Amino acid sequence: MASLLQDRLTTDQDLLLMQEGMPMRKVRSKSWKKLRYFRLQNDGMTVWHARQARGSAKPSFSISDVETIRNGHDSELLRSLTEELPLEQGFTVVFHGRRSNLDLVANSVEEAQIWMRGLHLLVDLVTSMDHQERLDQWLSDWFQRGDKNQDGKMSFQEVQRLLHLMNVEMDQEYAFSLFQAADTSQSGTLEGEEFVEFYKALTKRAEVQELFESFSADGQKLTLLEFLDFLREEQKERDCTSELALELIDRYEPSDSGKLRHVLSMDGFLSYLCSKDGDIFNPACLPIYQDMTQPLNHYFICSSHNTYLVGDQLCGQSSVEGYIRALKRGCRCVEVDVWDGPSGEPVVYHGHTLTSRILFKDVVATVAQYAFQTSDYPVILSLETHCSWEQQQTMARHLTEILGEQLLSTTLDGVLPTQLPSPEELRRKILVKGKKLTLEEDLEYEEEEVEPGLEGEHESELALESQFETESEPEPQEQNLQIKDKKKVVTCPLFCPSICCQIVAQAPISKPGSLLLSQQKSKTILCPALSSLVIYLKSVSFRSFTHSKKHYHFYEISSFSETKAKRLIKEAGNEFVQHNTWQLSRVYPSGLRTDSSNYNPQELWNAGCQMVAMNMQTAGLEMDICDGHFRQNGGCGYVLKPDFLRDNQSSFHPERPISPFKAQTLLIQVISGQQLPKLNKTKEGSIVDPLVKVQIFGVRLDTARQETNYVENNGFNPYWGQTLCFRVLVPELAMLRFVVMDYDWKSRNDFIGQYTLPWSCMQQGYRHIHLLSKDGISLCPASIFVYICIREGLEGDES
Repeated sequence: MASLLQDRLTTDQDLLLMQEGMPMRKVRSKSWKKLRYFRLQNDGMTVWHARQARGSAKPSFSISDVETIRNGHDSELLRSLTEELPLEQGFTVVFHGRRSNLDLVANSVEEAQIWMRGLHLLVDLVTSMDHQERLDQWLSDWFQRGDKNQDGKMSFQEVQRLLHLMNVEMDQEYAFSLFQAADTSQSGTLEGEEFVEFYKALTKRAEVQELFESFSADGQKLTLLEFLDFLREEQKERDCTSELALELIDRYEPSDSGKLRHVLSMDGFLSYLCSKDGDIFNPACLPIYQDMTQPLNHYFICSSHNTYLVGDQLCGQSSVEGYIRALKRGCRCVEVDVWDGPSGEPVVYHGHTLTSRILFKDVVATVAQYAFQTSDYPVILSLETHCSWEQQQTMARHLTEILGEQLLSTTLDGVLPTQLPSPEELRRKILVKGKKLTLEEDLEYEEEEVEPGLEGEHESELALESQFETESEPEPQEQNLQIKDKKKVVTCPLFCPSICCQIVAQAPISKPGSLLLSQQKSKTILCPALSSLVIYLKSVSFRSFTHSKKHYHFYEISSFSETKAKRLIKEAGNEFVQHNTWQLSRVYPSGLRTDSSNYNPQELWNAGCQMVAMNMQTAGLEMDICDGHFRQNGGCGYVLKPDFLRDNQSSFHPERPISPFKAQTLLIQVISGQQLPKLNKTKEGSIVDPLVKVQIFGVRLDTARQETNYVENNGFNPYWGQTLCFRVLVPELAMLRFVVMDYDWKSRNDFIGQYTLPWSCMQQGYRHIHLLSKDGISLCPASIFVYICIREGLEGDES
């Protein structure tokens, strides 16, 4: 790969021109547009920029950080500037994680095309890199950073500076001896391959060498049988065959002679341990491996709250970028708050706040474009509608015309179903969740108090926050079209929009866009055209579990604030579990979370709540748990619930699980760390003091945390060698989070990296955990090396 990249850098005309550099306009907002000079570095992996053509340059971005490139027409910001800047000359660099997009406008269409083609090529090359190639890239980046005078050589003084940047605290004499050994040309400097040899000397893994020698008869190689013994005894690959061991040797042994002799060298052994096969996350859980033919309510569904926001809940920016990011990370339920907008066009924003506004039709168009780029399984549009009758009609028209065949507008077979369809049956379909006009056959229900209006989550939030959620807050209300008659209530059938329209046409109109509701309360009501698009996901208010059983149907869904949901779990946990075996539940964050912070979704998953909505724009522990949970099953956004959360006779109570409940004991030996990133890159002298914290999230009795001691002044290859022990009652619900922190005795420990995964996806044996940043981006090659052992039952002592 490295040679392929070098070949392209010297032969591809686009890359050659990018290395020469070009002026482009960097656009941050309508008022911030600055000319900058951008140049691809000679390594082909980083782009630098300067204010002037020959001015002092600094890194702009790394190719490994780039997710994709979009043309100007797909940029929300550049489209708003079409009168000033030509869209054909613009493009957007989209980064992994939550980093803001980079919008650039070149001086000509041709120059924009050069950069777009070149960046696409480089991103494709980086994406296809294996672990060793990514390590080579990482080394190249460090060489560029350490080579201060950019002459392609590194003096010992530059190497000393680089060691501090790389988190290495090393005796100067020892460092110089390694430098001299690597300087085979005896030039007093290190060039490309010499620097690689110097790095190899730095990164000798004594703990891996010791493990290798414990299974190797001669200490030089692992024979096929020796490697097979290692896989079965240590890696717990009970069903491993000679054929599989041969396949792994062929995949990871670097020497052709070793492959021919069916042996694994130390380099091949280390390559295996650092690979996906040696990863803590079981490769068998990476593709879609679960049964996708069960009803929707049997799955946890990756869900987003206020998806349009990319900032806080009060003054944050509303952007279609929020939908793009959520959908591309596998989110299958997105929220759309819709209000009356100017010129008859509905707008999306957080009502009663200063958040900016975007057009509803732009949101729908974005969903249509990105809904199935990551996953083929159904997308749910959770509508919070606050519009007038006329603009609801406009909403219905946009949904129908823009989504077209993607929109599910009738039941799958055209008849009233008996259960929700499965994700498999709904492949590449978009479902609308919202209020619906209903048929109430039980005339006694007419005497119950009906709470009118299109009240949604946010009105509820505003009301309850003033009470600090001390009282039972009103929930999103079911919209019943009730035309009062002395003897009966006339309402619309669930799956018959034509009859619905007839009823509305015959109803007395008190004023345009309104109907007279029960108790003589006048309020804008739901438009039949919009109602008819709600098929399987009709929003209803929750009153009690008894009320739901008596009056509601499987195709109706209730929303709960996090406060109410947590209270219900404590007060009636088993009833909540049983409720979620036949009906969908959506949980949303408290309105007090104006900073777009998140709750822990695990508490709600424990009760079987399917749609636990998260503020996906906010990084942190809670989003790590959510991301880790949905990393399995192909990242498709649907995870099958454990069987005891799908059984409508289940006796499971998340607060009081029956003990033992398939209990297990987990032993984790935290062995060592590799190339941990530096926290404060501006302070060259500072080196981290890393420790590892292991957290278990599950039912309340299983939630626990333990940590190792810290290693002083070593982020490059710290060694802990400590064993942690956890006893877990309900492993089917457990999540593990590994966090590396920088110990600080004066203040809170600083975050370095993390990795979170479901218990059910964890591999035993000697495993590497490849760390992720706060934004969930790979920190390659940063990792920790551990040994995992799971024992049945609660026996086992700390050792």
